[in-house]
Amino acid sequence: MSGGLFRGEFLVSSVEETWKVARSFANDLRPGTVIRLEGDLGAGKTTFVQGLAAAMGVSGRVNSPTFCLVQEHKGEGAFLVHMDLYRLRGEDDVLSIGWEDYLDEGAVLAVEWPDRAGSLIPADARVVRITAAGEGEETRKIEIY
Repeated sequence: MSGGLFRGEFLVSSVEETWKVARSFANDLRPGTVIRLEGDLGAGKTTFVQGLAAAMGVSGRVNSPTFCLVQEHKGEGAFLVHMDLYRLRGEDDVLSIGWEDYLDEGAVLAVEWPDRAGSLIPADARVVRITAAGEGEETRKIEIY
């Protein structure tokens, strides 16, 4: 931990361990937080968001927004929006799916393929990078900063 924020590198080998890291990270989240979710297809970004959602009091299923672009999840006093920007071409496309509206509503935005949002991603966005660690089929390294 640095500066009071949950940070670090975590080696996980199960869905449950990923959720545990995500739940710990969720304690840092405030309305309007933007999270850059980085990692290859199948790295575990949605699994991480499932852990965030549980920590934020969201009940129900949390799926990847790959085909619908945006999934909204309302919890106990919290609003989590999971976005997949892969199919978008730039800031105008991102704005057209409600980027500013979600921030105005105090949502926490968990954003896959964040580079597509360009300068819309704030400088203080949190970064969650998930990569295969090569030590087993389910083993992942989660970097949070």
